[in-house]
Amino acid sequence: MSQEETFGDKVEQEVIIDDTDRAILNRIQSDFPITSRPFLSIADDLGMTENNVIKRIARLRENGIIRRIGGNFVPEKLGFVSTLCAAKVPEDKIDFFSKIVNGYPEVTHNYQRDNKYNIWFTFIAPSVEEIESKLNEIRKETGVKDILNLPASRVFKIKAQFDL
Repeated sequence: MSQEETFGDKVEQEVIIDDTDRAILNRIQSDFPITSRPFLSIADDLGMTENNVIKRIARLRENGIIRRIGGNFVPEKLGFVSTLCAAKVPEDKIDFFSKIVNGYPEVTHNYQRDNKYNIWFTFIAPSVEEIESKLNEIRKETGVKDILNLPASRVFKIKAQFDL
């Protein structure tokens, strides 16, 4: 079920989710079962069939509601360091720069902001030196020299749970 709107030559789809979809999303956000059949566990909790849960999650993923299902780890506890990076990218190079940055498996996400530092991304690696080395590669590969490395001095982690 979806509604479509046209913006210029691009068609945007508004995906409509129902109460069952919301229940599934609420269940999997922060309490995904660690079991050989996690979707069966979710189905049992919600009074559904395993197949129905799998189909709904697949549809939510296809429609862009679910971006990914996976673990979130504390990099430092696994011997890694992470940093937030900000780059000043000319408007005509944003797509090129973003594609290059997204090609690095150490980059967890990348987004554009309305700021002179308009592209922001997070980078996780085994060491600060490796992050700096990779940032230098990105500078050379893209021609964008103004990339800030902004490592956290203290982390204030919160649990993001959206009650749908």
